[in-house]
Amino acid sequence: MKTPVRHFWQRHAIRAGVALLAASVLAGCSSVKLDESAPVSDRSATPVGAAGAGGGAGGAGSGAVDSRTVVPVQTQQPGVGQPPANVARIIYFDFDSYTVKPEFVATLEAHARFLNADRQRRVVLEGHTDERGGREYNLALGQKRADAVRRALALMGVQDTQMEAVSFGKEKPAVQGSGEEAWSQNRRVELAYR
Repeated sequence: MKTPVRHFWQRHAIRAGVALLAASVLAGCSSVKLDESAPVSDRSATPVGAAGAGGGAGGAGSGAVDSRTVVPVQTQQPGVGQPPANVARIIYFDFDSYTVKPEFVATLEAHARFLNADRQRRVVLEGHTDERGGREYNLALGQKRADAVRRALALMGVQDTQMEAVSFGKEKPAVQGSGEEAWSQNRRVELAYR
């Protein structure tokens, strides 16, 4: 009996201590006085080529910016979200199979080199199936196909954190229709870069 009561009071004491600490921090913040008499000056930029006080566009004190010393800033890494150039992004599978066929190994190797060159790149492996079979079966088969591609890329050195395997089952066919020609195009894993 003593242990639950002691535990209750210990938790209560910790909560009270946290509340007291928060109150003292807030009280300390509210006591800061702002100096209302501090001087304020306008420091807006002068356009390049505009004549300002102190001389011409390049004169001292003009505030003009010399464009030769300005370095452009890249806000996004080139090619982020873009797949490697001239490399197929679809791996096709046989009926009711999730084995990566030998003919797609070179394609996966090219994607692995691309991902290994920049560890910040991410790829989503989207597994798909043809229309035959039930919804749950096809979701599971699509996931197995995506996981098979993921394992192949991992064996080629791609980090697990760079890949995400998902399944769409038969919900997003690449080609509409019934027949082997359409079905063979729908049994696939698409590599989508983010």
